[in-house]
Amino acid sequence: MIQSAPEYAETAGSVKMLGLKLPTDPRWVNIAEKSLGEILIDHAFCEQKAASSGISLIVKYPEKEKLVAEVTPLVAEEWGHFRKVLKEMAKRGFQLSHKRRDDYVAELTNLKKKGGSRDAQLVEELLLCGMIEARSCERFRLLSLYCSDAELREFYHEFMVSEAGHYRMFLDLAKEYMPEDYVKSRWQEILDGEAKIIAGLEYRGDRVH
Repeated sequence: MIQSAPEYAETAGSVKMLGLKLPTDPRWVNIAEKSLGEILIDHAFCEQKAASSGISLIVKYPEKEKLVAEVTPLVAEEWGHFRKVLKEMAKRGFQLSHKRRDDYVAELTNLKKKGGSRDAQLVEELLLCGMIEARSCERFRLLSLYCSDAELREFYHEFMVSEAGHYRMFLDLAKEYMPEDYVKSRWQEILDGEAKIIAGLEYRGDRVH
């Protein structure tokens, strides 16, 4: 499936709405469809890691009442997503395998600023979580638009909507703990760094990112 110029422009436009600096080539979906079981396995682990990251934030910053109030239901939602992906895998005859290294997240973690106040460090974590949610939203959108399986298009549309909400939540939370101008400036730096990471990673049919 080779996307036409208008379709690619639409994809780039959706990326701009998320703030991302580099769109995923829609033809990634063709690669992913060739190893659908692997994509679903990786997706399951992405949801598990998102739930774990939320729990980690609550454990590390229990005094942040607004964070605890908003991240607690997110943890439950992400774990529910993990179970939903497992159910979809079972329906299609796929089984969870060993956890894989996520090169994207590993490189993204290197963008985190060290030092600074406790609140500044919290904001670093919130912005990286938001970054992962934004890129996941973009990839799920591509699957919801271009996957040849109608059931999976609907399946991934639901995840796309959810990830978009999570992305906004993390950015809004960051503004609770550091000045808005600082958060906006730091977010742009992370967006620039993420674009370089994406440009240097090959498109893989066994990875969401």
